[in-house]
Amino acid sequence: MTEETRMPGPAGPTVAWRTIKLSGGMADETEDTVATEFPLTIRLDGEEFATLVCSPDDLDDLIVGFLASEGVVRTMADIRSWSLDEERGFAYVELTRPQSTAKELHSKRIIGSCCGKSRQFYFQNDARTARTISGGAAIPSERCFELMSRLQSNSDSFRLTGGVHNAALFDGAGSMIVRADIGRHNALDKLFGHCLRNRLTAHDRVLAFSGRLSSEVVLKAAKIGCPIVLSKSAPTDLALRLAEDLGLTCVGFIRSDSMNVYTHARRIQY
Repeated sequence: MTEETRMPGPAGPTVAWRTIKLSGGMADETEDTVATEFPLTIRLDGEEFATLVCSPDDLDDLIVGFLASEGVVRTMADIRSWSLDEERGFAYVELTRPQSTAKELHSKRIIGSCCGKSRQFYFQNDARTARTISGGAAIPSERCFELMSRLQSNSDSFRLTGGVHNAALFDGAGSMIVRADIGRHNALDKLFGHCLRNRLTAHDRVLAFSGRLSSEVVLKAAKIGCPIVLSKSAPTDLALRLAEDLGLTCVGFIRSDSMNVYTHARRIQY
């Protein structure tokens, strides 16, 4: 889609949609709340770099977090300026030091090694930006239940639409940063961007996530620098192999009174 034909930007992360609801043999005309799907094209130093399909909120966090996750920037000092044209769906980013390799490395597939142990990474930028985590304080198992419950109770967009993923970072005092998006990777990038923009570190925080613990989620957590990842859903085998190599504690299937600790269980007290 060209700049001239791009659809206007949405008003918010949800929209009302007139719907025919069929139930019990009856048809009723009603209104449903639907998650907004929004294409955002990032232009980097004057050239098109990537188009993200996302929820149109916390876009500044998403832009910064995505570029950091891709290894384009490390701190806010690497960005000279940026502007957002939400109506047309474009972000314009100028780097302090333009990178000739940024576009070449974006989504370039390789088979590499993670910490010299296993053939894990799919993309060059993962190998460049994912961190191995050795620290991180232990937390009681009861706190895992509490944090997952808090994430779910603060998932307004999911309750309205059923169409977004939610992610939250918790510190030791219980302070919570929540981001939501139709893309699970986008929700995590929004958290990453928030941390960079506010100069927050995640080495002493816990990440709670609403979706499956995939390899992508584990890699994002490692890039953010968070040692513990909680989910109500299942992991994949590649995610757990990555978590073992990168030093992350993965906890899945968190329910009201049970959970599975898959990797680096030393950080969960039970």
